[in-house]
This record gives sequence, structure tokens and C-alpha cells, in this order.
Amino acid sequence: MAHPRMYDDSNPAIKKLREICLAMPEVFEKEAWGECTFRVTGGSMFAMTDNNHHNSGHLAVWVKAPAMVQEILVNSDPKRFFVPPYMGKQGWVGVRIDYKVKWDQTAAILKDGYLLSVPSKARTGVRSKLPAAAASIESARSSKTTRRKPARGRVRYET
Repeated sequence: MAHPRMYDDSNPAIKKLREICLAMPEVFEKEAWGECTFRVTGGSMFAMTDNNHHNSGHLAVWVKAPAMVQEILVNSDPKRFFVPPYMGKQGWVGVRIDYKVKWDQTAAILKDGYLLSVPSKARTGVRSKLPAAAASIESARSSKTTRRKPARGRVRYET
């Protein structure tokens, strides 16, 4: 039996999430489990909406995350970040998009999840295309979250 659709296309947070995810190269959206999922062509899923999924009580996105990011974010602000069911044990992080949303920070988290999902053969080419997608990601800046680039050039998530 198919899952019923859990999300509302007219929700501004869903629209913003879609804008950010679909601006990245080779990304497509696929409905699964009644939720929006975002995947990389030839790669894997890197984000999934949580629209009161299993009565969670919130609107959020689950994002594939690099090692330790889940723990750091959840410990920094447990109201905004959480360990999602099913995917949490694999390091994914839940990011609420219905509570004190910092879209620039969310976009950076999504970008990292995206890069983890790109097939290894395509990573170099995709990284060169990301600056073109950066305009959409930068348009996500609707808050005053501070972003600093550490020595390796990765974005640090500061709350």
C-alpha cells in the first residue's frame, strides 16, 4: 500500500527547501514514504522532508551528514536539530524548518549532504558546477547566522 502524501506543496518552507536542493547539479526530487526526497542522479538520497512523519510534531528535513556533525548540531540546539528515526543511526541530522529557521545554515548542511551523495567519479565535476548553484543557496540567506570558513574551506555551522 502506498503512503499518503504528507506534505503541502504550497507551504513556503517546502518551497524554499525545494529551491535550495534543486539548485544543486544533478539533483532530482522523488516522493517516497509520502515525503519529498532529494537525490543525486547516479548517487543516493541526501535529504527527506519530515512533515509530522510518524507524529513527530514538526516540519523538518532529514539530511545526510558528515561524521560528528549530527552530534555537534544536536548538542548545540536540540530544539532545532535532532536525531531522526531510521536514518539517525547512520549519522543523518534532522533540521527543523518550522522553528527559528536559518536558511543559510540549512543550505550549508544540505550542500554537505549533497556532496556525500554524489558518486565518487563525478565529485570533481560537480564541485566545479556548485558555484553556479551558489546563487540559489546564497538567496537562502534570510537570517544573520554567522558562517566562518575554517582552514579546509568547509563551512562551519554556528547557531
